[in-house]
Amino acid sequence: MAMSDTSTVTAARQRSARRRHGLLYLGLILLGLVAPFVAYPVFLMKILCFALFASAFNLLLGFAGLLSFGHAAFLATGAYITGFLLSTYPGLTPELGILAGTLGSVVLGLLFGLLAIRRQGIYFAMITLALAQMMFFLFIQSPFTGGEDGLHGVPRGELFGLFSLQSNLALYYFVFAVFVLGFALIQRTVHSPFGQVLKAIRENEPRAVSLGYDTDTYKLVAFVISAGLAGLAGATKTLVFQLASLGDAHWHMSGEVILMTLLGGVGTLLGPLVGSSLVIGLQHQLSQSPLGDWVSVILGSIFVLCVLSFRSGIIGELQKLVKRNFK
Repeated sequence: MAMSDTSTVTAARQRSARRRHGLLYLGLILLGLVAPFVAYPVFLMKILCFALFASAFNLLLGFAGLLSFGHAAFLATGAYITGFLLSTYPGLTPELGILAGTLGSVVLGLLFGLLAIRRQGIYFAMITLALAQMMFFLFIQSPFTGGEDGLHGVPRGELFGLFSLQSNLALYYFVFAVFVLGFALIQRTVHSPFGQVLKAIRENEPRAVSLGYDTDTYKLVAFVISAGLAGLAGATKTLVFQLASLGDAHWHMSGEVILMTLLGGVGTLLGPLVGSSLVIGLQHQLSQSPLGDWVSVILGSIFVLCVLSFRSGIIGELQKLVKRNFK
């Protein structure tokens, strides 16, 4: 009888948690729908693109325990492929350009993963950094990227050949839909049996191996999914700013996405959204203030503060607070 009561209470708590999460996500979607009427749409689109980028990175670090220093390569690959195709073939619709950029990042993620996935810890991180730097110099030398000038004036075109994306408001809702779909994919992945195995690998990989799981395959699939979503973010960002540049491939972009994830909360679904919003907002405000030349120093200080003082990030600390007060 006691076991039955315990199971009933546990099931009730799970239903209550799912209901709260559902209401929270519904509230965020409603907020996203009205946001462009109270804030500048291009600024909001930048946040959404980087939130998707950070969420992709968090899937790898927060749920698989793999720290990549080379995720900027996937962001840039998606951006450059999309920018090149849309600029070279004017009749190509934007969704096809974005799809091509995403697939390019998936292929690159597979290649990176095959080379790096058998390494662990700092060795894995350094291999991803080295591979990303190789891609950075490749982008400089490749004629299709525009070299140091990048690709400018990328046309936004018409979605499915029917809906013009020239309006910032129309493009915002497209970018918002892309983010929601990407976020939903990550949430589904995390809560699937595949995601549970990833968490087991993160916590104790030797034990997962002893249970019969091919951990390298699981990590490789997670790496490829993360790379593809990062490429999707880069491809969408190119459409927003009509630009693909070397800044997307630079190592500091990989550093920024780490900061966004740590600040918001590693291993939490909403953490990357919160972290990217704060970092992008802070960069915007500082760039318009007398402290504009100190942006990198201030962001670096925040990074150190996150590591030393609250490793769980903003969402992680809030979750701890809620658990303490509402046991």
